[in-house]
Amino acid sequence: MTISVLDLSVDELKQALTDAGQPAYRAAQIADWVYRKGASDPARMTNLPPALAGELVVMTSRVAQRADSSDGTIKLLLELRDGERIETVLIPTPDRATACLSTQAGCSMACSFCASGLGGLRRGLTAGEMIEQILHLQQAAQRKVTHVVFMGTGEPLANYEPTVAAVRAIVDPARLNISARRVTVSTVGLPRQIRRLAGEDLPITLAISLHAPNDALRRQIMPKAATASIDQILAAAEEFFHSRNREITIEYVVLAGVNDTNVCAEALARIAHRLRCNVNLIQYNPLPEGVGERLPARYRRPSAESMRGFAQRLRARGANVQVRRSRGLDAAAACGQLRAQAGEDGRKGAEEQGETE
Repeated sequence: MTISVLDLSVDELKQALTDAGQPAYRAAQIADWVYRKGASDPARMTNLPPALAGELVVMTSRVAQRADSSDGTIKLLLELRDGERIETVLIPTPDRATACLSTQAGCSMACSFCASGLGGLRRGLTAGEMIEQILHLQQAAQRKVTHVVFMGTGEPLANYEPTVAAVRAIVDPARLNISARRVTVSTVGLPRQIRRLAGEDLPITLAISLHAPNDALRRQIMPKAATASIDQILAAAEEFFHSRNREITIEYVVLAGVNDTNVCAEALARIAHRLRCNVNLIQYNPLPEGVGERLPARYRRPSAESMRGFAQRLRARGANVQVRRSRGLDAAAACGQLRAQAGEDGRKGAEEQGETE
């Protein structure tokens, strides 16, 4: 019998151990080794019987490639047990370490500025495979992850149950013990799933990857993600806000000359006012040579001056705005880039996050 530790809650682990003829108290010992001491090899769990250790599986993935940025950002390309490859990123600052997690191998949304959709959706990740990303990052950085954003490859709410199970593992005091208020789940905007998330007992932050302030432009930039109208997305987000009393943020990748016009600023400010939310402006991360040519559109990175000007126009209209400082540019750290740069369309062969200025 094989017991996959990371896919189980502590209570589920107790039941699995009992079913295997082991005492339930072993679950706490295993959790201590995995989540507190960072042991990925069951053979290192010296207070467990060797026979039990031999039945445990902790890590099912391996680090296939590591890219370190001069600013401290660490990006890992992980190979999963079936050969699929995913990315995960650690964004450090002096007082925090933010893990950016992937929720799917590939992505079905095919956003025209993002490398994640190259090759399409391969499969959803298990909750355990999401938690493995945190453990790999902690081992790579030799520090504890303090914040988690589900903003890597894939649409978290299209892989709903495993994503929520991973969130529960992250906030569980017996497992990773990270405050729910330090966890953000991003979505392109799936209204039904946003409402479903509002019903969960999880006081997390919801981020809407909007990237355009009107339906026509959004269909151009994000054709598959724009099946729901912006009004439908905002209505669901309002329900989340009132149900959970947790803030909502809008993620907005700025594409020079495309979605940074005065008309866009006016419409985006109205949306921010409606949701009473913060707008995170993200400077478009240019794709490496040989990757950008495979996307359906060509975009330019706005200048720092242009970013400041767009932010100021939003603030002048009453919006709360933050401009994200780019991180990991020399480590192909934007979503899907390391995998694509390595020639991967999914098998063996974070929209960009950063500090606030």
